[in-house]
Amino acid sequence: MNTTAPNNRFSSKSTQMLSKVPEVTIFFWIIKVLCTTVGETFADFININLGLGLTKTSILMGVAFAIILFIQFRTKKYVPSVYWPTVVLISVFGTLVTDNMVENMGVQLTTSVILFTILLAITFIVWYLSEKTLSIHSVFTPKREAFYWLAILFTFALGTATGDFVAEQLSLGYTLTGLIVLTLVLCTFVAWKFLKFDAIFTFWIAYILTRPLGASLGDYMSQPTTLGGLGLGATITSIIFLSAILIIVVFLSITKMDRILKVKSVATEQRTGSKKFGLQVVVMICVFLVAGTFIGVYANSHNKTIAGKTDLSDELSGFISILTDMKNYVIANDFTDARAQADKLEHDWDTQEGTLRPIDTNTWIAIDGTFDKVLSDVRTTTDIEKCKTSIDASLTVLEAANKGDQSASTSNTTSSQTTSNASSMKNSQYLFFKYWLKFFNYQLILKDHTMFLNFSYSL
Repeated sequence: MNTTAPNNRFSSKSTQMLSKVPEVTIFFWIIKVLCTTVGETFADFININLGLGLTKTSILMGVAFAIILFIQFRTKKYVPSVYWPTVVLISVFGTLVTDNMVENMGVQLTTSVILFTILLAITFIVWYLSEKTLSIHSVFTPKREAFYWLAILFTFALGTATGDFVAEQLSLGYTLTGLIVLTLVLCTFVAWKFLKFDAIFTFWIAYILTRPLGASLGDYMSQPTTLGGLGLGATITSIIFLSAILIIVVFLSITKMDRILKVKSVATEQRTGSKKFGLQVVVMICVFLVAGTFIGVYANSHNKTIAGKTDLSDELSGFISILTDMKNYVIANDFTDARAQADKLEHDWDTQEGTLRPIDTNTWIAIDGTFDKVLSDVRTTTDIEKCKTSIDASLTVLEAANKGDQSASTSNTTSSQTTSNASSMKNSQYLFFKYWLKFFNYQLILKDHTMFLNFSYSL
């Protein structure tokens, strides 16, 4: 999509500067989807396969993202070898922001979707009030670039929250979710290409949608064949997509076919009047309402509703059986089959989230936390005692919940040590995000009835 935006407020001399972002070509969208897939699989690889855990992974990726973003801001033009690694890392970081909110801070996915929608809307409003355009082809000043990357971060976080909500909490699964998102992307393309919808409007819709699309692709490739995937695993999937990104970036660096001179930003673009644009917004809202209706009907018909049920008693026998088999494989030092059971546990738990979580959210979260520990230990170590300990702890919580003993199931996961660790974790996350934001020193300034974003390095 061509999202070039006219702006005549700059001198002819500054017009010769280069844009800080690439031309929107087929390569742009290919790398974007690849980056979003890596954001899903690489975060899982570090978090689970390497056993760093969500907090350490978030800090590591946050520091890496801050460094590459600093380098990106220091460049004077679009450099593929800098720009695209920034997109890769912001995709990972955006994913981790949502994961931390949901898993470590107890924020519901629905709340995350609403929050990131509001933050993204505020970013667009302030950006437009300040610069009179949301075109990415007009990104050639530090202020506009700050707006741009802030919007990108929120699109990844919003895409992650929305995709996880539909695929996991509503239990549609990543394959069906991916097909729905792909359909919406195609509708957006048709609206832009053939119905002449506003280019900037359709660009940002497509940008948000490619996040859950990439996640669905990554999940399909990494999941075991027994669970409907290709069985490549997070490691191989990440390597494949990172290699593909590297090849395309090298190609673009050599051919320079996605470079944009700032002079192109004064070219005529596909823009519409306010009345026609309002109609376009209404049409796209209707498209999303149709998709939402389908999702709601499907979720309602496929997620078992248990009337009058207030606990998870007699609903967890299958998971107890999986954990018991996994424990036996671990004791026998058969980690190949133990990890196969771990994959099955993760798949079945995600599949039944839409049914079990609404019944007793607190108990579901308690069990989910023990499962995360089991999956991490079994997949990252061959220490029999360590794995056995985590499985036994999970079985204790699971069996208590299956008997309807809610107090026992939750008390086993809220010991003083866990509370202390959670408090320390949240404090470290707070300090990390505080200093990460301070690193770039964003400030909103009201001047002449217009809001501006003052951006400066604070090193």
